[in-house]
Amino acid sequence: MSIPDQDHIENVILWMSYADEDLGLANYALKMPGGRPYRLIAYHAQQCAEKYLKAYLVYHDIDFPYTHDIQKLLNLCGSNIWIEKIKEAEELTPYAISARYPGMDEPVTEDEAHHSVNLASNVKKTIRKVLADNGMNLEEKRSQ
Repeated sequence: MSIPDQDHIENVILWMSYADEDLGLANYALKMPGGRPYRLIAYHAQQCAEKYLKAYLVYHDIDFPYTHDIQKLLNLCGSNIWIEKIKEAEELTPYAISARYPGMDEPVTEDEAHHSVNLASNVKKTIRKVLADNGMNLEEKRSQ
């Protein structure tokens, strides 16, 4: 694989920064006083995982559909061994739709919300390691 140019790297960093915002919001919401929006926590966890997978695909210049389907995105990543470490993140896919529309699914429980954040955190950790192993400098900052 050739080394991506600076614009390409900045696009990857942008995908990851959006993903980090989703995960940050999910973690913040888990600590809110009173009633917590578990469905929204799960939704933002799903969004984090989705965007990290898309960041990986952008880095490797792999076209992808604008889908919320984690399994489809994992399939596009090839047959890499690290995929098994995050395969369980496929469980997040339903939250991309059901959490946004009333009556689409059962309510999300506190345990499910925590589990979704853990899954998203694992995707983040894994993808960041893979990108670093592939030569990406994760300390780079996006230009303004």
